[in-house]
Amino acid sequence: MCGIVGIIGKAEVAPLLLDGLKRLEYRGYDSAGIATLIEGRIERRRAEGKLGNLAARLAAAPLPGVIGIAHTRWATHGRPNETNAHPHATARVALVHNGIIENFQELRDELSKAGRKFETETDTEAVAHLLTHYLDQGLDPEAAMAKMMPRLHGAFSLAILIADRPDIMIGARRGSPLAVGYGDGEMYLGSDAMALAPYTDRICYLHEDDWVIVSRDAATIYNNGKRVNREVKKTALSGALIGKGNHAHFMMKEIAEQPAVIGDTLQAFLNPLKRQIELPPLPIDLAKISQLTIVACGTAYLAGFVAKYWLERIARLPVELDIASEFRYREAPMPKDGATLVISQSGETADTLAALKYAKAQGQKVLAVLNVPESTIGRESDVVLHTLAGPEIGVASTKAFTTQLVVLAALAIATARARGAIDAQREAELSTALTEVPARAAEVLNHDARLKEIALKVAECRDVLFLGRGTSYPIALEGALKLKEISYIHAEGYAAGEMKHGPIALIDDNVPVIVVAPSDDLFEKTASNLQEVRARGGRVIFFSDKAGIARLGDAAMAAIELPTVDPFVAPILYAIPVQLLAYHAAVAKGTDVDQPRNLAKSVTVE
Repeated sequence: MCGIVGIIGKAEVAPLLLDGLKRLEYRGYDSAGIATLIEGRIERRRAEGKLGNLAARLAAAPLPGVIGIAHTRWATHGRPNETNAHPHATARVALVHNGIIENFQELRDELSKAGRKFETETDTEAVAHLLTHYLDQGLDPEAAMAKMMPRLHGAFSLAILIADRPDIMIGARRGSPLAVGYGDGEMYLGSDAMALAPYTDRICYLHEDDWVIVSRDAATIYNNGKRVNREVKKTALSGALIGKGNHAHFMMKEIAEQPAVIGDTLQAFLNPLKRQIELPPLPIDLAKISQLTIVACGTAYLAGFVAKYWLERIARLPVELDIASEFRYREAPMPKDGATLVISQSGETADTLAALKYAKAQGQKVLAVLNVPESTIGRESDVVLHTLAGPEIGVASTKAFTTQLVVLAALAIATARARGAIDAQREAELSTALTEVPARAAEVLNHDARLKEIALKVAECRDVLFLGRGTSYPIALEGALKLKEISYIHAEGYAAGEMKHGPIALIDDNVPVIVVAPSDDLFEKTASNLQEVRARGGRVIFFSDKAGIARLGDAAMAAIELPTVDPFVAPILYAIPVQLLAYHAAVAKGTDVDQPRNLAKSVTVE
């Protein structure tokens, strides 16, 4: 996850900003930068690599100023060099940005026609130019922000300096977290309260679509053009509370982080100008491999299950999918012109590592989808495709799963292009669908209160069934896995078409049936299964989009309307409500949500 720190204070802020960035190092990054205001102008110091490089730049060319913003960046589009490092700036505006601006190309074209000159290919630069454009029209910062916010589509957080206003800094958030810290004659912005811990124990978390004008003594928060009040909380500077933010559990915090980390991960593989996926150099020719073998455990296995659908259907590449603990014992013959893909959050999963070694012994090149590239699996693999989820503390995987899906979706698109299975137009369509996911994920989180109500009913049950077809089938399996591992309720996921082959015998009014059914080309098949459940007294909880709810919402005990998206990206979004359902059911039952019994975050023994 990219990191943001902002300070408006009494003393020079560059050393404090650098210190704040150091506390965000755990998120991972490969470039960093700081901007301050000095006598009405913006000054920046940026560097690729670790913070030591930025510290060296600051030692060689000190950066005075009592107001500043800072950023650690994962390389998204473009190399992790100084040009692409944040802060980005015009003559009047400097800003740092986490997330994705979906409509940046539209804004870029509009602003270019108005005479604005762009120096990078990033979406961030479009925001800097748009705000500058409004300021140049004579608007004050408040009016310029009020006009800009509705123009930005996507999920993002921003920290902003304005050259001729050294008395304020500005923050904004939509789908990506941002906190305001309150000090004594000093104020702060941070994407993570951990960065602000040494300076203040009074934190205010901005709500969705909030933006804030921060002075040395106060913060004025706006939403939808109106001033609003947000609670300022006193936090424990040491201990878990600061890491959990304003959430009761790490799991809920990590669910809420998904719009941000999905955006971070996506940008690492997406060229936003070309709407094209760009993978790192691979040890295999995607156009020529005869088979891809995917091996993983638990939730990572289910991410691989979704990828199997994507790769076979979109890229026309045959895929073998195996549970890592069983794979090597089959002694499966592996084609010489094939490749193996392993998936793991920790990169230390013992069974997956053993499967990797078997594949290498069979002459396979190994790709790995990992959240910890420097892990054992990362070192043993030929190439790592990195999920930028940041640390995941809760044992039940949430943001690691959805970022795995993002990486696998990118791999599927790139493979399809390499094999001639899709043309440039379809690649652009699929890539554009991916860019919409962070903002749509933020919309899904708005259903949290309703999902909590439903979960209270689920928590009273002994058995729960999940049904889905196509890519929704692995999501049904994931929903069942999440529910059983943290709430201890017995739950099973089934392919909806298999219901008549056994599970239908379990259905009565004591067994909720959770149906995952976006309105894709398999929707009518699933609709038939839903009606069969209803006819037997089953209580249906229905996850679908607007068209699906209109078609079958009345047949359900409860229905949650999710955003309408390209069916290709639906599994990423539909993972979120099943996570929330499991979370709230577990809370209702009083279980240890973050550390459920008998489970470990990383299974390092067979």
